[in-house]
Amino acid sequence: QIKKGGFMMIKGKPCKVLSISVSKTGKHGHAKCNFTAVDIFTGKKLEDMIPSSHGTTVPIVNRADWEIIDIDGDELTLMDEGGNQKTDL
Repeated sequence: QIKKGGFMMIKGKPCKVLSISVSKTGKHGHAKCNFTAVDIFTGKKLEDMIPSSHGTTVPIVNRADWEIIDIDGDELTLMDEGGNQKTDL
């Protein structure tokens, strides 16, 4: 079950759902769900239409905030809330 504010894949890109509308069942088919969503990496708005009886792919999204503690040439040193450091960027 995808809800407004949830996540889904559209055209192979992980997106956050902005709105959902459902069209009525037609003479020969299923009801269709129209999704409007925004790509979580680029901010680009995408739309998709999926029959309500079909499934779709839902990404697992984890958000973490990191603080930059050092910049050495092309390499960053980051630290998370737990004090763990990452330097392979």
